Amino acid sequence: MTAALAPVESRPASTGETDTRYSNTFLRLKKKLERGVGEAIGDYNMIGNGDTVMVCVSGGKDSYTLLSCLLALRERAPVDFRIVAMNLDQKQPGFPDHVLPQYFESIGVEYRIVTEDTYSIVKDKIPEGKTTCSLCSRLRRGIIYRTAKEIGATRIALGHHRDDMLETLFLNMFFGGKIKAMPPKLVSDDGNHVVIRPLAYCTEADIARFARTMDFPIIPCNLCGSQENAQRKQIKTMLQGWAREHPGRIESLATALKNVVPSHLADSRLFDFVGLTRQTVVEEGDTAFDPLELPQPASATIRLMMPGADD
Repeated sequence: MTAALAPVESRPASTGETDTRYSNTFLRLKKKLERGVGEAIGDYNMIGNGDTVMVCVSGGKDSYTLLSCLLALRERAPVDFRIVAMNLDQKQPGFPDHVLPQYFESIGVEYRIVTEDTYSIVKDKIPEGKTTCSLCSRLRRGIIYRTAKEIGATRIALGHHRDDMLETLFLNMFFGGKIKAMPPKLVSDDGNHVVIRPLAYCTEADIARFARTMDFPIIPCNLCGSQENAQRKQIKTMLQGWAREHPGRIESLATALKNVVPSHLADSRLFDFVGLTRQTVVEEGDTAFDPLELPQPASATIRLMMPGADD
């Protein structure tokens, strides 16, 4: 295992982009993303004065966008915090190990490259044809935690966005029997770090548009030869279909993550159903016999099901 820490002499003035290069449309998009990141940080108290934020950068559009937004926000934030970009080179065949160091140096950000051959470990342990994602993820997570401790990071920032969180919610409901998603902030598995997801309010579509215009040096995510998780791909397709056919539905789902009513679910660990009496105060009353009133989309479509038609 090798690790390289590259310090910079001073804080960069920007993330390397010059506003005059971009259209007003792009600048509005940039502002939207940075505002979303700023709101998520504020809502969940993700970053405070004196924090060291280790930003995990894989070489994909999400982590590049996360790093760009955090660097931009740091310039005008009311608190002072350190940013260290971190990449784990897992020695996957064909991985272009020069790309990220060159990019980090070009924008003047402090960074650490950690090289550890987890690829060979996974190939040795997992039979051919079986998915490698689970073991690979565990190995990667352990290395990230160790590196965060080595550099004194108080926050580990990951590039998961709003769509990732909703996909995980439905994956857990459909295949895991749990109402569980990716939280915007949590304690790491080893109990020693706080993990944050500042892109929690940002959409994948906006991030993709931003990354294309920024022309980030994207590193393909298929270097290990693994395919995208089939179940997650199904969920992504479902959500994308809803977004096209039912405007506002995805936004409502995202809002629902912040509006949980335990008394109207069925988990006795969250609400004392056993001890409930007539005197128990709940957030909302009995709506079992009330008609469910839902907002209608602006252009509602009525579909007639003919006898014999597929459901």
